Amino acid sequence: MSRPVQAPVPVFKLYGETHHWPTPDLLHCESIPERSRLHDWHIRPHRHADLVHVLHIASGQVELELEGTQHALQGPLVIVVPALTIHGFRFSQDIEGHIVTLAQPLAEQLGQRLEEQASVLRHAEYHRLEPPRKARRLATLVEQIDAEYRQPAPGRERMLDALVQALAVELSRLDSHRLHDSAPGLHQRDRGHERLASFQALIEAQYRQQPSIERFAEQLGMSSAHLNALCRRLADRSALQLLHERLLLEAKRQLTYTNMTISQVADSLGFSEPAYFTRFFKRNTGFSPRDFRLRQHAAEPQKQDAPGQAS
Repeated sequence: MSRPVQAPVPVFKLYGETHHWPTPDLLHCESIPERSRLHDWHIRPHRHADLVHVLHIASGQVELELEGTQHALQGPLVIVVPALTIHGFRFSQDIEGHIVTLAQPLAEQLGQRLEEQASVLRHAEYHRLEPPRKARRLATLVEQIDAEYRQPAPGRERMLDALVQALAVELSRLDSHRLHDSAPGLHQRDRGHERLASFQALIEAQYRQQPSIERFAEQLGMSSAHLNALCRRLADRSALQLLHERLLLEAKRQLTYTNMTISQVADSLGFSEPAYFTRFFKRNTGFSPRDFRLRQHAAEPQKQDAPGQAS
């Protein structure tokens, strides 16, 4: 009798979606009910190649799946889901809380700034928020992130950056129930995961120079074919696509948050000619850099009312 073929775990940019990260921000925040109710309160097991989730559950129940381990949990608690971790949730319909999603570049930046205090974002775990004082502190901080994310205001990016740093520090202080204590081997990542993480770190350090994939592979001690196969297996994208997604994200950020000319943006991202940058940007977004900038500025008054998009 033949064995059933196990379906691969899907890799999403956002739960149920495969298009580019939809915002120039390096983080996303929404209430948990916003997306989970669209999926009948059940987020099926999946993973993200380059996103880190922090779920704050103020009240309600969740059946949590992390790397094949099952946990029935009650709020208040915080759940940390690093990139590449297989995760799924089944929420009670009275769930209250938020999910803060960090793009990998922001997670890398936090690691550089906070060092060991940011290591909490690299381990799949949950933290019970006891005593009530801890629950109030985390709830207040997450509510501030949510409010700042939704409301355009002067200094918004700096404020969000400061609040996310505070969140990482606060998480590092928790006396946590660590999953790797109760489930040995959960964090023994295979060599492929480690190599993909190393590649993503190299992208973050070097994307402005746009090294060739062959150059990246050489730095990692592997062939470009092996690197591409690794990226397709774990991230469902080629190595070049991962580099281009980082370039595209930074281009969106500069077009949205700076007054740099199109030529200056192109030069800062390693394009030899503005025309090459314009073609690259339009091919990946459907808009010219100029049109994208105009649309972003026109949309700013409505941003506070935009629905959440990440899970």
